[in-house]
Amino acid sequence: MSAPSAGTPQAASDAVPGAAAAPAPAAPQAGSRERWLHAAALLALALAPFVLEPGYLATLGRIVGYGLLAASLALLVGFVGLPSLGHAAFFGIGAYTAALLGIHVSASGPLQLLAAVAVAAAVAVPTGWLVVRSHGIYFLMLTLAIGEIVFLFAARSEDLTGGFNGLVGIPAVELVPGSALIDPAPLYWFILAVFALAYATLWLVTRSPFGLALRGIRDNEARMIALGYPTTRYKLAAFCLSGGVAGVAGALIAAQQQIVTPSAAAFGTSVVALVAVIIGGAGSLWGAVLGAAIVIVIRDEIGSSLEGHGPLLLGLVFILAVYLLPGGIAAALGRLGSRGRR
Repeated sequence: MSAPSAGTPQAASDAVPGAAAAPAPAAPQAGSRERWLHAAALLALALAPFVLEPGYLATLGRIVGYGLLAASLALLVGFVGLPSLGHAAFFGIGAYTAALLGIHVSASGPLQLLAAVAVAAAVAVPTGWLVVRSHGIYFLMLTLAIGEIVFLFAARSEDLTGGFNGLVGIPAVELVPGSALIDPAPLYWFILAVFALAYATLWLVTRSPFGLALRGIRDNEARMIALGYPTTRYKLAAFCLSGGVAGVAGALIAAQQQIVTPSAAAFGTSVVALVAVIIGGAGSLWGAVLGAAIVIVIRDEIGSSLEGHGPLLLGLVFILAVYLLPGGIAAALGRLGSRGRR
C-alpha cells in the first residue's frame, strides 16, 4: 500500500487521535464563526485611533507587535509541539535588520519588512535544521543556546548594533518616498495592516493540509513517520515560517519605537512570548495574541504603577492561569461556548 501524500487531509486527520470522532458539520460552522470574530476584532482595532489617546495607542501598537511574536511562537508550541526558549533570536534579527536598513539604506517600510522576514527565515534554516532533530529538553536547550548567541552578538558588536546602547535615530518608516509615518495613527494602521497579513498567513497555514500534518506530528510523530510523512521537513518548514513571522514582529516594534537594543533578542523576550502563549492558549493563534495583550498591559501599564512589582503580578497571573485555566484562556472560552450550545 502506498503512503499518503503530504497534502492529503484525510491521512493527516487519521494521525490525530480523536479526529474521526469529531462531527463533520461542526468544522465549517466553527471556521465561519471564527472568521467573523477575527473580522470584528480587526475592525475594532482599526477604529482604535479615533477613540484612544496617543499614549494608549502606542501601547496598543506594542500589543499588536508582541501579539504577532506570540502567534508565531504558538505555531511551534501548539501546532507542532516544539516549545522554544530562544524565539526572541528571530525577533531581534528582524528588528536589527529593519533598523540597519532604515539607517543606512532606505526608510521604506515594505523594504524593511521584506528584508526582516528574509534574514530571519534565512537564519532559521540552518538553526532549524539542527534543532528540529532533537526532542524535549534537548530542543529547549538548543533553542536557548541559539537565543543567547544572537543576544551576545548584538550586545558585543558595537560597531554594527551599537552594543548595549542599541541603535538609535532610526528614521520613521515610509510607504512611499517622502511620506514618513510620523503621526501615531498612520503608523499604528501600518503596523496593524502588516499584523493582519502575517496573522492571516499563520491562520491559513494551520487550517491547511500542512497544518493538519503538523498536528499529527505533535500528537504522534512515530505514527506519522509510519504513514510516510517526512516529519523532519515539516518541522523545519514550520520552524522557518515561525522564525520569519517573528522577524516581521521585530521589524514592527523597531518601526514603532525607533530604537533597538539587545534586549529584543534576550531570553526575557522569549519568556514573555512563551508566557503569553501559555496564558492565552498554546493551541490558538488568537489566544496567543490575547495572552500578549495581558502580558504587555501588566508589564508596561499596571506594572509601572506598582513600584517595580509588575513582574511579580505577572508571575501570579501566570500561576493562576496554569492552575485555573488549563489550556489557556482560548480553551476555557471554547469550553464555555460548547456548554452554551448544548
